[in-house]
Amino acid sequence: MSQSSGRRGIAWAIVGGLVLIAGIVAIIVSAMLAQPTPTPSDTPTASNTPEPTPSEQPDGSFVDPMTTDQGWTPEPITTDTDSYIRAALAAASTFDTTKSAREEWLDYLDTWFTPDTRFTSEADQLAAMSDSQTELRQGVVLPQEEWDSLAGENGRVVAVVTSDIADVPVTDDPSGDMSIGTADVTLTFTRSDGSGGETSYDEQARVSVQVLCGAASVPTADTDQQAGDCKVVRYFTEPLEP
Repeated sequence: MSQSSGRRGIAWAIVGGLVLIAGIVAIIVSAMLAQPTPTPSDTPTASNTPEPTPSEQPDGSFVDPMTTDQGWTPEPITTDTDSYIRAALAAASTFDTTKSAREEWLDYLDTWFTPDTRFTSEADQLAAMSDSQTELRQGVVLPQEEWDSLAGENGRVVAVVTSDIADVPVTDDPSGDMSIGTADVTLTFTRSDGSGGETSYDEQARVSVQVLCGAASVPTADTDQQAGDCKVVRYFTEPLEP
């Protein structure tokens, strides 16, 4: 075979190889373009999303969720007697002296109240509610002297219900929507130790609250709360056992 024939053979082999490579590349590109656009697959679903804490609940779950910024328990918007009683019992002993004054806290607790519908006239209902708010101030919550002592050490208290609710109806309530809940509550006191640290200790109490969860309850004005949602009628100075 001549040298020119050999060179032509090599040239055709090279050309053939290049055509084969180009064909393979075209097939690969086509396959890549044909792939469907991926969709996100890591979006959390309801089954694996953690339950929100109270301060993270959606708007409308509480009368004012931002009260936690002042060290207070937010009032839930609910018709569930048990959950409302738990919140009401905690609210009467949860505060932070570094974030609010005692009167501010008490004024906030006043907004939890609704008139006592067992009285026939509106004037009597409002008078009874005022008496209940006075009773809260004078016989239920931490006295002014103890608040001042705690405030002197940048103190705070967090109350948590630690037992089942003993819930009994109010016998002289014709609506059947009023009840008294009694439970054990643990109060955790935290104080500054004077050297940049804190000390904490617990106190136990058994307390009672009377609530109205029915159509006659009066919601807090300018909030998402509605008539029928639970409200406080009275806190008691001593626990009322069934």
